[in-house]
Amino acid sequence: MLEKQIERRLVEGVKKRGGLCYKFVSPGHPGVPDRIVIKPDGKVIFVELKTDTGRLSKLQNYTIRELREHGADVRVIWGLDGVSKLLEEVGE
Repeated sequence: MLEKQIERRLVEGVKKRGGLCYKFVSPGHPGVPDRIVIKPDGKVIFVELKTDTGRLSKLQNYTIRELREHGADVRVIWGLDGVSKLLEEVGE
């Protein structure tokens, strides 16, 4: 399955559960996670999506580490199983 299909499943699922799922684009800062998920309770999760066989680049690893060091909740989601697990949490 393609990453864009996994991303579409995440966006649709978050919206169905009453959350928001924004595309994260940060000009001048490559390597940022793909999406910002805002749960119905206001909790914010940065999400990097990968296929089951995908890999994080060095820049993505650096950016994720930097965000986490600043207290951000950053998740790397692998495939549809990972999306399903995150959607369970969003729906809580």
